[in-house]
Amino acid sequence: MIAAGLLLAAGAGRRFGRPKALVELAGEPLVRRGVRLLRAGGCAPVHVVVGAGADALPELPGTVLVLNRHWRDGLGSSLRCGLASLPGHVHAAVVVLVDQPSLAPAAVCRVRAAHAAGATVAVATYGGRTGHPVLLDRATWPMLGRYATGDRGARDLLRARPDLVTLVPCDGAGSPADLDTPADLARHPAAGGAAPPAP
Repeated sequence: MIAAGLLLAAGAGRRFGRPKALVELAGEPLVRRGVRLLRAGGCAPVHVVVGAGADALPELPGTVLVLNRHWRDGLGSSLRCGLASLPGHVHAAVVVLVDQPSLAPAAVCRVRAAHAAGATVAVATYGGRTGHPVLLDRATWPMLGRYATGDRGARDLLRARPDLVTLVPCDGAGSPADLDTPADLARHPAAGGAAPPAP
């Protein structure tokens, strides 16, 4: 089973004050950190959906940059755009967000293993709460035209079709805590701050 990595990195980061893809944590842009996560988790190819700040992105060798010209429409458009960019031999996509730098490769590996065992949608959980990464089998991609709208990605599909969803415990495999503000960045352990809050 071939699972591609899909990093959603197109937003303007309004609360942060600049596109989060360009924000550096411990000297590394978040977009590069996200690509590294997906590769370490065994995903290939890796596609990165970009929009705001696309002209200022660092080099990302070996990745496919996908420009979402409608990034202002929200996360849903980036998810649809990214899935549409994946080649036909890909069976599934592991979706992560650029502003979650505490995700661990082990979580990516776990959702991929669940898919290999038959899961149609594999969703990481932390402390019993759902988070990222989320793996979507190709069979679900056409459904997202209805559900992935505005700032909603696959969430509404998961709620509408729980029969498709396999929950994958990822406790001890990183954290889905996101960076919404510069204060969140300052608190991140890699920036010398405290550990991210438990999900």
